[in-house]
This record gives sequence, structure tokens and C-alpha cells, in this order.
Amino acid sequence: MPNILLTRIDQRLIHGQVATQWNSHVGANLLLVANDAVAADTFRQGLMNMAAPSSVQTRYFTIQKTINVIHKASPKQFIFIICDNPADVVKLVEGGVPIDKVNIGNMHMAEGKRQVATSVAVDDADVAAFKRLQELGVKLSIQRVPTIPEEDLEKLWK
Repeated sequence: MPNILLTRIDQRLIHGQVATQWNSHVGANLLLVANDAVAADTFRQGLMNMAAPSSVQTRYFTIQKTINVIHKASPKQFIFIICDNPADVVKLVEGGVPIDKVNIGNMHMAEGKRQVATSVAVDDADVAAFKRLQELGVKLSIQRVPTIPEEDLEKLWK
């Protein structure tokens, strides 16, 4: 069973907050970005590698590759998965990736979305994905950084 310490939804993927505050908080030695577009974009990977701590490995896998290889992870790998959106997390869980908790951290405001928390904007598809994750037994939390309290999860459903 892979050692998945946390899965975070953050549209910025690997950046300062994830690399320093969140990674220090969870103690991962592997940052795994599960995102189809970034898996094929070496330029973006390079930018994210610059933000990642030098003591931590990074991997950029498609959603399907993550599903295919996560169970081959070494017991010495302490994995922090970062996804762009809740639909991708649903695909991972339904594909057999043993995710039991998801931190909802940063989902940008865009057309058709509504702001529901400090740094979280959702549309109906996002809400449906979060409900599906709960049905699958995944614990959800809204928290921008680990040093501030979690926000009320009920904000997602309003």
C-alpha cells in the first residue's frame, strides 16, 4: 500500500505554499503532480521543480499513469499528491488510488464559478465531484495553509 500522506487540490500545483508550508507539515519526500496537461509540459515541470525543496523528489504523471503505478511505490516514499481539480481526484480514487483525505486549497474564481471559501471557487461539477468523493469515503477539508484553521465544509454545498 503506498504511503499517501495527503492529497491537495490546488490549481497552482507546486508553488511556495505547497513546497514549504504544506510539505513541511506532512513530511513528504515525494511531491506527485497528477495532471494530464502538466505530465506533457516539461516547461511547467521545470518551473515547479524550482519551487520544490531540493530534498524532495517530484513526479509529474497523468491521471492514468498515477493509477497504474501508485501501488508500485516504495515503502520509503512518503507521497503528497497534488491535483488541479476534484474531478481528477475522483478518477484517482475510482481507479484504485488509496486516497482517504483531500485538502481543498486553491480553486480560482472563473466564469460560472462561485466563491465559497477564502480561496475556493466552485461550479456545480466541482460540487458533484466533492459529493462523489464523500460517497467514496474520502474526508474533505478546506484549508489554505496548515497554520490556519480549517474552514467550514458546509460552504461547499451552499
